[in-house]
Amino acid sequence: MATSEVATSGSQNIPQLPNHKVKIKKAGQRACNEKNEKGKFCGGHLKLWFYMTDVVERECGDVEKAWGPKAEVYRCENCKTLYLPTPGETKTNVAGEGMISVFGLTLPPKEK
Repeated sequence: MATSEVATSGSQNIPQLPNHKVKIKKAGQRACNEKNEKGKFCGGHLKLWFYMTDVVERECGDVEKAWGPKAEVYRCENCKTLYLPTPGETKTNVAGEGMISVFGLTLPPKEK
C-alpha cells in the first residue's frame, strides 16, 4: 500500500500498525501532539525517519510491509509516534521554503 493511499483515506481511517501508533501530520506541524496518560502534550520534534536503516525496525518490519521501502514517515523523538505526511503537502525544508537570493544566482568568474 502506498503512502498516498493511506494519507488520502482521512484521519478516521488511519490503519494502525501492531507495534506503532500512527497519525496524520497537520500542515506545517513540527512537534508531536500526542497526549500522555496525564493528558499533557509530548511536544517532541518530528523527524523524517529512515526506517530502512533502523536496527529495531528491521526486526519488526511493520512499516516496510505496510508502506514499502521508500515511504515518507516522520517519527517523534520522544514517544516514537509515527506521522504520515499531510495529504497534498509537498515535502519542504522544516525551516520553510526560504527566499530567492537578491544577489543573483550566478557570479562572474574571478579575474586572475
